[in-house]
Amino acid sequence: MSDPMTQLAVLGIIALFVILRLRSVLGTRTGFEPPKVVTPAPANTAKKPTFDVIEGGIDRDIADHVDVDSASGKALAHMKKAEPSFNLTEFLGGARQAYEMILIAFEEGDRDGLRPFLADDVYDSFESVIAAREAEGLSVDATFIGLREIKLSEAEYDWRSKEGELTLSMVAELTAVVTDADGKVIEGDKAKVKRQKDVWTFARVMGSDDPNWTLIATGE
Repeated sequence: MSDPMTQLAVLGIIALFVILRLRSVLGTRTGFEPPKVVTPAPANTAKKPTFDVIEGGIDRDIADHVDVDSASGKALAHMKKAEPSFNLTEFLGGARQAYEMILIAFEEGDRDGLRPFLADDVYDSFESVIAAREAEGLSVDATFIGLREIKLSEAEYDWRSKEGELTLSMVAELTAVVTDADGKVIEGDKAKVKRQKDVWTFARVMGSDDPNWTLIATGE
């Protein structure tokens, strides 16, 4: 029977030989190292993509919503350069909440609820409708069911003022009942859900300390 210590020594020599061979082929890696990417020389400059890309490829946050090579795609790319932390997908999530708050505040005549979200001219327009309803003794009881659709229709960026504008198309469902001073229903049905389509434009100076977007225009 061979000496166990001799067997271990032989196995150790073989293992060391294998490790040295692997290192000569694969090299050594310490900690986290990104894989090396070999960039081929461009074969034809005419094939160079015209859209803006970020490190690692196309900005999916833009590409998931608009064509990156469109006017809106380029505007979004400039907005991100002015404010690297800006995220369109997160903005759309916030816009969902803002839309519900603004819509219900308007239906219920809540001026204080509207003021922080609206540009002056938009607020004046909303307030005039609220005042007209009050003058007639009308009140609205509204319930927001949900936002069924929200999508980016257009993005614009003014590099001089650094103001970005995002226009959204939205489809919401809600119930609304209008009653007169005596509580008589003159419009709407609480049991009937109505679908409402809106096109709203929000604006903000990119890179500013104020994170809030302002509603500057409405349409259908």
